[in-house]
Amino acid sequence: MRRGAVTAALLLLMTGCATGPSLETRGEVTGSPGDSRHLVVGSAGFTESDLLAQMYALLLNQAGYTTSLITVANRELYEPALESGQIDVVPEYAATFADWLNAKVNGPDAPTVGSPDLDATMKALRRLATPRGLTVLAPGRAVDQNAFAVSASYAAKYHLKTLSDLGASGLKVRLAAGDECVRRPYCAPGLRKVYGIDITAVDPKGVGTTQAKQAVQSGQDQMVLTTTTDATLAEFDLVLLADDRHLQNADYVVPVVNRSRAGGPGPAEALGRLNEVLTTADLAAMNQQVDSWRRLPQDVARTYLEDKGLLK
Repeated sequence: MRRGAVTAALLLLMTGCATGPSLETRGEVTGSPGDSRHLVVGSAGFTESDLLAQMYALLLNQAGYTTSLITVANRELYEPALESGQIDVVPEYAATFADWLNAKVNGPDAPTVGSPDLDATMKALRRLATPRGLTVLAPGRAVDQNAFAVSASYAAKYHLKTLSDLGASGLKVRLAAGDECVRRPYCAPGLRKVYGIDITAVDPKGVGTTQAKQAVQSGQDQMVLTTTTDATLAEFDLVLLADDRHLQNADYVVPVVNRSRAGGPGPAEALGRLNEVLTTADLAAMNQQVDSWRRLPQDVARTYLEDKGLLK
């Protein structure tokens, strides 16, 4: 269902309301939170998001909700659907989502609001999300920052250990990433501004996908956008370059819900149970089970929750 729902999800998002609350109704979004008994859980389509969405759905089911899952691999589509109530719950990353909303509200050139400071980032995120009818639940212990990897042979040839090393080298870099990397400050613009890396093009193969890693492994691209919880880099002979100037911010995992449908205490309590146990290392291990061992995300998610005593 998770993969098969992609087409239906895209159709839903393109034919339904995709702009969030109107100016006439924007004042209503801070009203009493709702508690719909059927909740649509969204995934952004990469392994970790799939795993988190599956765990969210299982925990909500146990709390008495019925759920369905859809995959929409583009924040530009699923965030408006979250505002309009076509999607009720999504796993997000605090700093990335704060900066994305800030750019949406204040324009692409607005100063970023995400930072390495989690408290400051969460305050900024909630300030931006609340007027759009969204409630940002408490972050847990798990953090997944964006990271950039190159082939081990490329790193050895040019003596690269950090992103600063790559910038100083003057090498031209074709970057395998999601298409949104062209605009997002932590990605191509940040690599240019903070590190002076000569990004010549963004190859839209997705974030940490097999195709993206293969493109770097083969030399078609020189660097790939992935994450710090990527457990398959060694399989493609890739190594991370250290983010030595701290381009990346406090990307702690946070559930974001549509306030009018899932803003009550029930979803917050159900999903908050995961915060108490889930760690960054746990995410990396689960990613490895899916990406390297070819286990299904729903099976890995269920086993994890059962092992942690969160599912009966």
